[in-house]
Amino acid sequence: MSPMFLFLFLSFILLQVQPVFSLNQEGLYLYQFKLSLDDPDSSLSSWNNRDQTPCNWSGITCHNQTTTTTVTQINLSNFNLAGPLPTSILCRLTNLTTLILTNNSINQTLPPDISLCTSLSHLDLSQNLLTGTLPETFPLLTNLRYLDLTANNFSGSIPNSFGTFQKLEVISLVYNLLESSIPASLGNITTLKTLNLSYNPFLPSRIPPEIGNLTNLEILWLSSCNLVGVIPHSFGNLKKLSVLDLSMNNLQGSIPSSLSLMTSLKQIELYNNSLSGELPSGMSNLTSLRLIDVAMNSIGGVIPDELCRLPLESLNLYENRFTGELPASIAESPNLYEFKIFTNFLSGELPENLGKNGPLIWFDVSNNSFSGKIPASLCERGALEELLMIHNSFSGEIPASLGGCRSLARVRLGFNKLSGEVPAGFWGLPHVYLLELVDNSFSGSIGKTIGGAGNLSLLILSNNNFSGAIPEEIGRLENLQEFSGGNNRFNYSLPESIVNLSQLGILDLHNNKISGELPEGIPSLKKLNELNLANNEIGGEIPEKIGSMSVLNFLDLSSNRFSGNVPMSLQNLKLNQLNLSYNLLSGEIPPLMAKDMYRDSFIGNPGLCGDLKGLCDAKGESKSADFVWLLRAIFIVAALVFVFGVVWFYFKYKNIKKARSIDKTKWTLMSFHKLGFGEDEVLNCLDEDNVIGSGSSGKVYKVVLRNGEAVAVKKIWGGVQMETESGDTEKKQFQDNAFDAEVETLGKIRHKNIVKLWCCCTTRDCKLLVYEYMPNGSLGDLLHSNKGGLLDWPTRYKIALDSAEGLSYLHHDCVPPIVHRDVKSNNILLDEDFSAKVADFGLAKAVESNGKGTKSMSVIAGSCGYIAPEYAYTLRVNEKSDTYSFGVVILELVTGRKPVDPEFGEKDLVMWACNTLDQKGVDHVLDSRLDSFFKEEICKVLNIGLMCTSPLPINRPGMRRVVKMLQEVGPESQSKSSQKAGKLSPYYYDDGSDHGSVA
Repeated sequence: MSPMFLFLFLSFILLQVQPVFSLNQEGLYLYQFKLSLDDPDSSLSSWNNRDQTPCNWSGITCHNQTTTTTVTQINLSNFNLAGPLPTSILCRLTNLTTLILTNNSINQTLPPDISLCTSLSHLDLSQNLLTGTLPETFPLLTNLRYLDLTANNFSGSIPNSFGTFQKLEVISLVYNLLESSIPASLGNITTLKTLNLSYNPFLPSRIPPEIGNLTNLEILWLSSCNLVGVIPHSFGNLKKLSVLDLSMNNLQGSIPSSLSLMTSLKQIELYNNSLSGELPSGMSNLTSLRLIDVAMNSIGGVIPDELCRLPLESLNLYENRFTGELPASIAESPNLYEFKIFTNFLSGELPENLGKNGPLIWFDVSNNSFSGKIPASLCERGALEELLMIHNSFSGEIPASLGGCRSLARVRLGFNKLSGEVPAGFWGLPHVYLLELVDNSFSGSIGKTIGGAGNLSLLILSNNNFSGAIPEEIGRLENLQEFSGGNNRFNYSLPESIVNLSQLGILDLHNNKISGELPEGIPSLKKLNELNLANNEIGGEIPEKIGSMSVLNFLDLSSNRFSGNVPMSLQNLKLNQLNLSYNLLSGEIPPLMAKDMYRDSFIGNPGLCGDLKGLCDAKGESKSADFVWLLRAIFIVAALVFVFGVVWFYFKYKNIKKARSIDKTKWTLMSFHKLGFGEDEVLNCLDEDNVIGSGSSGKVYKVVLRNGEAVAVKKIWGGVQMETESGDTEKKQFQDNAFDAEVETLGKIRHKNIVKLWCCCTTRDCKLLVYEYMPNGSLGDLLHSNKGGLLDWPTRYKIALDSAEGLSYLHHDCVPPIVHRDVKSNNILLDEDFSAKVADFGLAKAVESNGKGTKSMSVIAGSCGYIAPEYAYTLRVNEKSDTYSFGVVILELVTGRKPVDPEFGEKDLVMWACNTLDQKGVDHVLDSRLDSFFKEEICKVLNIGLMCTSPLPINRPGMRRVVKMLQEVGPESQSKSSQKAGKLSPYYYDDGSDHGSVA
């Protein structure tokens, strides 16, 4: 063999072998690390074992040393990796200083041998699925400066050994399941600059005074840590602290005077505690302070002038006990964009120059005793979006300058003493979606400029002195959902253009001087739920097509000049309120309405006849006398035949009757609506052929009444026996409690989306609940039906918007009507004004404000699979849990899929939507049956649903913000940031001062 041939042969062999063995040792470690993890997105596809070094791999950073190249940093954020953390492999990278694996699915426990990664100075494992306790060996990482374990499932306590960290500057354990209390030993880490333990279920405990020893601390976040007691006076030693967040705890006592010694403070968040006393003196020392929020406490006294002289950007003092006048110095602040002091005891006039020097965006002084004029300079910088001044004693006119404030989106000036004409420009502000001027003394007419208010959804003008014609231009408000203008002096006829308001749900113009006839096309308002035109001068006939307005449930046309017949089509409607009294109607009453329960609905119409005694005039009655005698004779004969038949039946089938009979004489009936049937009709139909459902406590029957209508009857049996310790028996009261709870709550509710409880019938051993029968099932059935139940997009969107106002939870398959009960205490978590509370406060706070329990809708929703993920391990719910549940509702509406489906495998709807969106795009997520014409709006709503179902509760918007975002969906709407501009804390509670606003 020649030397040349031998050389070529060996070269060939080496070329074949070299690619396998060329990767250096650190690369082999990393490749082994790759093989230990699940990588569904192939995020590590660039990690090729044929490379010589890993330095060009995704997420890997190397450093060139004198003779070698070594791995110093690993950053695999958002790679969607799953599996346990192989520290035994990673810690072999002896020069690894930075390890960042945030937002993956790293699971199981964190091994104690993490301490072998001795070169680590930066460790970020946030937003993963790590469980178990925190390793006590962590402080053995002597070079560690940054430790972030946010949003995992760590439990147990913070080890006392953490107090021995030598160089640690940042520690963040936010959103875990840490218990016990905050250890005092943390006060020994004098190198600390950031300490963030927010949102952990610690036991009720005090803030360790030793925290005051951390003289290098710059950021302290202890929000929602179940803290009690007082704020330690030792905090005055924290001279370098710039952000102090102790919000959402149960801290008591006064704010310590030592706060004024913390001269580096830029942001103070103490809202939602139980603090009292007055704001401390010496706040003029806090020259760096820009944001302060002490809302939702019991702090009183006057607002310090020295505080208002600081160059503040955000001042939130709402829901406290402040008294006196507002210092004029607040108007001098050059950067003030947020000012919320509602629900206090403040009085006097607002500073004349308020808003002149600062770019006000959010302004809320509602529920105080302010007087005087509205400052003309509030929108001088052109940024004002929310102007909320309800429930005060403001007087005078609306400043003309506000008519040019085109940034305004939400205006509430109701319940004051304002007067004069509304500036023409004010009617036509392009971005306003809520304009409320109720209960004032405004005069003049609605300006024709209102046609330019393209975003207006709610126009509430009731109880004023407005007059003149309602302009035709109002028909251009395609987003208008409510127009309430009752108790004014509007005259002339309704504008024909009003039939163009396709989104209109409420039209209330009672007690005016409107004349003419109803516009011919008014039945085309298919979303109209309430029509109240009582006490006007409207004539003509009531349109026959009014019966096609399928969602109409409140109709009041009383005290007008309507003539002609009562439309037969009214029988098609499910009306909670009907009033056609005191008009000029004539003819026959529709047969299904010729009942005593409707008597008051038709009185005062002299020409109106029917089977209701007293409606017809005397002449009419005399003409029908012969027929009355004939009917009586027929009735007597029929009664005799009936009695004979009953007696015969009784003796022939005595045994069967004894087994199945119900003694009707011992039944007690309690009605909650006007009834057109008696208990006998119901009791006669309770046989097995009519059973449509059953459960452990009874059965549900479908009962068809004599008039053709159907009701659903729930029979709840009592008398369940149980033995006591003494051997006696007693009846369980669960069914009684369930029955009483349902009657107590549903009996008071009148709402279009809640099934009616007609009445209840009780006897000693049996209880009956008689409901309105709903043949089409629940909303969930409709959305997921393949047999004609498909809803068009606008309908689904309206459902979403109604849902965000707090009313959709009652529709869902496994969530009861907004009525639910704490099983342990049997407390009802609902009162009559629950819906209003939800609209103003958000679902969780509304439940809490009832004072009847602490569980919210998410607890109930858990049984259906769309519950917020954190509930599974925290067993705690709040507004953000409800936001998640509502987000799933939105995703159902947009995707047309159920929360849990075999197609998803181990995933749920949220995970499926996110993964499909990333991998295949939005077209594979949206319900293909929806009209593509609305794709832009549908995508916006999809984005809202994804925001609501963020895995981190802190990233979810509040429910009131969700309402705003849904209201802003539309071609002319501009998206608004849901964040508070200028807030320094990335974990700041979303819209914290808005979720409790009365406005």
